[in-house]
Amino acid sequence: MTPRPRRFALAALLGLLLPLQAAAYSQNRVATDEAGHPVRIQGSVVVVEPDIELSLVTAGGMREPRREWSETARREFPAAVGRFLAEGNTERKPDFDIPDDLPPRSRLGQVVRLNEAVATSIAMYSRAGSQLATKGTQLDWTLGPGVQELQAATGADYALFTYIRDSYASEGRKAMRVLGFIVGAAMGGVMDIGGGQQLGVATLVDLRTGQVVWFNLISNQSGDLRDAEGAENSVREMLLGLPL
Repeated sequence: MTPRPRRFALAALLGLLLPLQAAAYSQNRVATDEAGHPVRIQGSVVVVEPDIELSLVTAGGMREPRREWSETARREFPAAVGRFLAEGNTERKPDFDIPDDLPPRSRLGQVVRLNEAVATSIAMYSRAGSQLATKGTQLDWTLGPGVQELQAATGADYALFTYIRDSYASEGRKAMRVLGFIVGAAMGGVMDIGGGQQLGVATLVDLRTGQVVWFNLISNQSGDLRDAEGAENSVREMLLGLPL
């Protein structure tokens, strides 16, 4: 898998998440059925190639992408997702790798871009004080019947989409943070200039109807996708509340 350019909808979502850096944050939601009960997965799941980028935070606060780290995470994260689904006795179809040359205007390309846009909207309009009058607190979003194109390509009943940006403080940045805390304490306050951060969003979409049946958004200053153990821990946080 090759690195992908950051797409517009994802960039907007990450911009939304950045202010959450100061504390751990999770926005886990499950859709309900006609009777008002939380839905449960009934069928197989395909893991769509995750959009993951890892970077190093320099002393000056710039984020420098690290290709080797990202490639490791793109291997370890889906493997950990597979183990998580197996624990819930959920059937998993072979992972779907998005073709590097997939035309954005193709039907599959439109499904991927639409999911990004819908995930961004859920994140923006599901927070307290930002709910849409037509949605309220319900997870009532859909990608429409076009998702059946992905169902035909994978044979799955549900698709799991994930977008993650993970960053790690360099030694210079760590030193700057220590200095900031010292200065803040001397001034009688707190000065946290920020270090690494893990940001992620995940959606589970019913490929038979287009309904988004589960959504989660996380922001943490901990988490590490650079090895199998770290990926395992990150997956359990990322998929917390998945309706298995």
